[in-house]
Amino acid sequence: MAEPSRLKEQCKALKLGHVPGAYLEIPYCDRDQYLTELFRAELDAQKAHRITRLIKRAGFPSFKTLEAFDWEPVTLPRSITITELSDVAFLDRHENVLALGAVGNGKSHLGIALGIKACMQGKSVLWYTCIDLVNILLEHHRQDRLGRVMRDLKKADLVVIDELGFVPLKREGAELLFNVVAAAYERQSIIVTSNLQFGEWNSVLGDNRLTTAMIDRLVHHAHILAFDGPSWRLRQALSAADVSDHPSNSALAGWGS
Repeated sequence: MAEPSRLKEQCKALKLGHVPGAYLEIPYCDRDQYLTELFRAELDAQKAHRITRLIKRAGFPSFKTLEAFDWEPVTLPRSITITELSDVAFLDRHENVLALGAVGNGKSHLGIALGIKACMQGKSVLWYTCIDLVNILLEHHRQDRLGRVMRDLKKADLVVIDELGFVPLKREGAELLFNVVAAAYERQSIIVTSNLQFGEWNSVLGDNRLTTAMIDRLVHHAHILAFDGPSWRLRQALSAADVSDHPSNSALAGWGS
């Protein structure tokens, strides 16, 4: 039997980092069975490590799953089903997902959960709030390093842009955001979440032609999801306080609708 230290060196050279910790745990029946199970354990460990690395690199603000997502407030288009969306097959077709509608109905949750599902399938994902992405683009542009961040964005299979509409963008920022969308067109997928309908996007982007051009590229090959109903966060808060039926809170309850 090889010495443990020598085995570790050999496995390191062959990039089989999990083998030294697994080879004693696998039962031996015959050579084929043993090697097959040993290499399967190594491949499983490499896959898990890659998924962990992809999720960390994506920059998600929290860990959300599709299993915990409430589909009730969502109206899906005829172009896709819940199963098809959950399988993230739209990534292979370079299609977009646009989640539009009322605040607090799970748009961000869905964007994160779809991004994590993509990572679990070995896809490269980058997640940003809209304003953070624009600020990063502006900062790199001022430092004459915009090409670097654009190359990183282009390498991703999926870019998630959360909360478009909460903060109006200055012209330079809106133009840089448009460049991201234009570069991704028919080459990679984008998920956008927004509390604004398309007709209101100009209030954020500030230019009719730029707004029209951005929407045109996003909606072509896109699945547009409509979110409606009272805020989930508000419902949770009212439920926790057990005040949802109190007369003095009727106006507050109506706020989320």
